Amino acid sequence: MTRILAVDPGEVRIGLAISDPTGTIARPLSVLRHTARRKDALSILDTAVEHDVAKILVGIALDMEGEIGPQARRALRLVEALRIEGDLPVFTWDESGSTQSAQLGKGRDPMLDARAAAVFLQEYLDAQKD
Repeated sequence: MTRILAVDPGEVRIGLAISDPTGTIARPLSVLRHTARRKDALSILDTAVEHDVAKILVGIALDMEGEIGPQARRALRLVEALRIEGDLPVFTWDESGSTQSAQLGKGRDPMLDARAAAVFLQEYLDAQKD
């Protein structure tokens, strides 16, 4: 297996996490500030090239019924931009609840979005082993 870059898209920040080369362990990587969809996609693709990733995994927050809501639609537009601007395979994964799982405590946490991306990337990696 090769490295996977996970993307946790938000309205203000975009969390990035990366797997190890064996596809076993996910770790937070960085947080980007959202600017515009195309610019965000290009920044994400630059990061993917820099870290030699083979595919990109974008978190989609489904609603309580497992349906696609406004937040998930925004993420899917980012997926489309990544596919248009780059040539890496781009997949989606339900990341509902990953931010809550990544919270370590109270107060401002500049890496929260990256940790949230690592949470759902780890779920994805674990699911691939089953």
